[in-house]
Amino acid sequence: MEDLGPVAWPPEPIRTERLTLREPESRDRAAFVELLASPEVHTYLGGPRPRDELEREMPGVPERWPGSFVVDLDGVMIGQILLRRATEHQRPAAVGKADLGYLFLPRAWGFGYAGEARAAALGWLAGVLPGEPVVLTTQTANAGSMRLAAKLGFTEVERFEAWGAEQWLGMWFPVTPSG
Repeated sequence: MEDLGPVAWPPEPIRTERLTLREPESRDRAAFVELLASPEVHTYLGGPRPRDELEREMPGVPERWPGSFVVDLDGVMIGQILLRRATEHQRPAAVGKADLGYLFLPRAWGFGYAGEARAAALGWLAGVLPGEPVVLTTQTANAGSMRLAAKLGFTEVERFEAWGAEQWLGMWFPVTPSG
């Protein structure tokens, strides 16, 4: 995965009705450790990383690169949105396209934050890279992620086996003005 290319970074914070998408800061370090060490978060992602390893290796300002947004609720990190270029994706249909990923702390599940944050990130991307399609991969067993992908307008491209489970690859195309 690579960054998105010719995109000015960091952008101004993206604000929604309840959330702010912003660049990671040092105050987010503990939340990143919690996110990456959470067995619940990583149920469909190959399992969590050991907390002690994360504590040793996590930089003071984590994940600070173009396309990495902290999802902030009332000044506290509750998740992360990732937009990267899928340069070496396992599926040919996804290679070279923007790839959307996300992780949210379990205490933030069930409130619509993931959909709100992902919609805001897609809107931002459509503004800075007009016409750019976006891919998303999730396990078909991850019913919540599948529902959210459909709600955001991702359409199925294919299903495939990887990492011992059936995967779903969807694609989203931004609405472009006609004329």
